[in-house]
Formats: sequence, C-alpha cells, structure tokens
Amino acid sequence: MVTRRDLLKYTAAVSTTIPLHVRLLQAQERTLISRMIPSTEEELPIVGLGSSATFSQVANSEDISALSEVMRTLVENGGALFDTAPSYGGGVSERVAGQIVNELELQNKIFWATKVNVAGRRRGGSADPSQARAQLETSFERINKSPIDCIQVHNLGDPPTQLGILKDLKAEGRVRYIGITSTNENRYPDLAKIMRDEPIDFIGIDYAVDNRGAEDMILPLAQDQGIGVLAYLPFGRTRLWSRVAGRQVPDWAEEFDAITWAQFFIKYVTANPAITVVTPATSQAHHMLDNLGGGMGQLPNEAMKRKMIEFVSALPSA
Repeated sequence: MVTRRDLLKYTAAVSTTIPLHVRLLQAQERTLISRMIPSTEEELPIVGLGSSATFSQVANSEDISALSEVMRTLVENGGALFDTAPSYGGGVSERVAGQIVNELELQNKIFWATKVNVAGRRRGGSADPSQARAQLETSFERINKSPIDCIQVHNLGDPPTQLGILKDLKAEGRVRYIGITSTNENRYPDLAKIMRDEPIDFIGIDYAVDNRGAEDMILPLAQDQGIGVLAYLPFGRTRLWSRVAGRQVPDWAEEFDAITWAQFFIKYVTANPAITVVTPATSQAHHMLDNLGGGMGQLPNEAMKRKMIEFVSALPSA
C-alpha cells in the first residue's frame, strides 16, 4: 500500500525548479482561508486536523512527541479545528490529544470537535441515556474545556437519544455547536432527514475528488439549511495515494497553487463552498504543514475541478 510518506519521498527526489521543502515554506507564509459557520457566522480556518488513522496509531504508542509537534504545527500556522471521537484508537486519540493540548496550553486555540457514539440502552421500549451521558462526561474530562466547541452524533448512531442529550447540553451552555456525521453514502437519505428536521449546526461527511456522492444531495442541502460541513477522508484513507504512486502533480495544478498531491486533493474538497473545514488525519508535523497549504492561495474554479476529476478518473483504481 502506498502511503503519503512514500509519495512525499518520491516527490522530493524528483528534480524540480524549486525544492519541495522550500515550496512548503512559501505556502506556509500565506494566509489560511477561513469559512463562516452558517449558524453563527463565526469563522474557522478551512483546514484542520483529524485524529483517526495514523494519529490514533501513534497515540497508542509510548512516544507521543510527534503528535505534540503536529498539534503545535496546526496552531502555529493558523489552523484551529481538531476532530476526534471516543472510539478512535479505543479512546486513546481523544485522551492523548487532550493531554497534549493542556500541556502545551493550547486549550483556547483549539476548536474541539468530538462525538458521542454510545447508544441509549432500551428498557421496556424506552431509551436509557445514562451510558451516552457518561461517555460525554468522560470527553469533558479528557479535553478539559467547557464549553466544548462541537459534539456530533457519530455515524447516525442513535439520533433520538443522542441528539436529545446534545440539545440539552447546548441549552446548558456546555457545548457550543451540535451535529451528526455519516461516512456511509447509503445512509445519506437518513442524514438528509435529520438535516431537515433537527436544529443542528454541523454535519460530518466523507468527501474526496474520487468520492463525490455528497455533491448530489448533502452539500446543497447543507447550504440551503445553513449547516456547516466537516469533510472527512479527503485522501480516501490511503486510496488516492495508491492511485498517484510514481506520478508528479500536473503542472496545471499550479494555477490554483497546489504543489503537492496533498494540496491537490485538499483543494478539490475546499473548493466546494459548502465545506466549512476539511480534517485530514496525520501524525507527522511536515504532513500537517503540507495539508495546511491546501487551504492557502487560490482554489480551483469549476472548470479546473472538472479537469481534476477527469485526471483522477483516468488513473488506475487503487
């Protein structure tokens, strides 16, 4: 399986007019684009950090210093949103990230987005929300921030119970924004119903240049309903890295300031005006810096997005 680390090594080895590390530093000097949260018009930097995949793997190791550098790089280069969940790494991602942020005294610089995934147990036909509430209290303890910026129902778990709890927490001032996520296109109709019926601030969905199902219904609906969107898996987990293995970023990508594959993939996602923040996961500070470059400079227009789709569609499938 080809990883982004493999691709960066390959790209660095290719002779170019400007070395890769210099171009990354140039991207760093630009301003990170911000988007408004529709329900409040608060602005968020358009590229954040996810904590699944390699982040959770390193969080489960004895040495978490790399993750400290990732969090520091996020904040020092204009990013803010950190997306996590109690289930990532068996709860370790959320706990370790909370530990790091508190040690680095970054609590007020991180926009925390976590989730609830414990369903209400059924007793005699009615739901018992105690386990979900207990999980949420654990998140408050790990993160050590009140209010938590955003909590979402994880993958359409138990919306009647979990959204009910989140609405109560929001009314109490313990959480600022609430929402719901789905990374299963087959469940998009269920997600859409909640978007229409419930007073949510955010959704989280999977979205990439080769995974565009959200464009048909979900993203237009989010704009119509005034709901913010967190975009997950902009690299298709590792799928897109495999598809571009051994290839250089096309020259025409420089028209929208994409100089690496990570920026190419991220800029396709951020070019959609419905997207509030994209949250690629990483455990390496130089990857974090590279990702942030995807939220700087020009974004592709509609004609260029079609060209990106055609280019990726012509590549061998992973």
